[in-house]
Amino acid sequence: MTKKIILAVIALLVAAQFIRIDKTNADIDINKDFIALTKPSQEVEILLKETCYDCHSNASTYPWYSNVAPISWWLKHHINEGREHLNFSEWANYTPEQKAHKLEEIEEEIKGGEMPLTSYTITHNNANLSLKQREQLVLFIEQLSTSH
Repeated sequence: MTKKIILAVIALLVAAQFIRIDKTNADIDINKDFIALTKPSQEVEILLKETCYDCHSNASTYPWYSNVAPISWWLKHHINEGREHLNFSEWANYTPEQKAHKLEEIEEEIKGGEMPLTSYTITHNNANLSLKQREQLVLFIEQLSTSH
């Protein structure tokens, strides 16, 4: 009986590999992008790209495991959800009120250690932010908040 269950699970996992995710990123209009519009220091720009842009922009890069179902499905859902909450590639499309709210949320998430997600930093070591890096990002976001 257990052999049949194991074979059925293996068959399901093999069949799942034929259900592929869409890895197409939407076109990026640099005139709408957060970094292009806010002009952070090079250090902050690198931090944003390494810790935020994979899930919160139209510049997602898909690692090798994005080819393995059901991990790929979870990853795609995560990216879609991230973009839904905040898409740095669409920054210019947000109203001033939305921008202010998103900056407030970014600051809270970074200060609270909620972002980047642990599930992301496990496979992206360069996204593990030090206290100094968190402070740099928060300071930049605070400066933007006061200028809006």
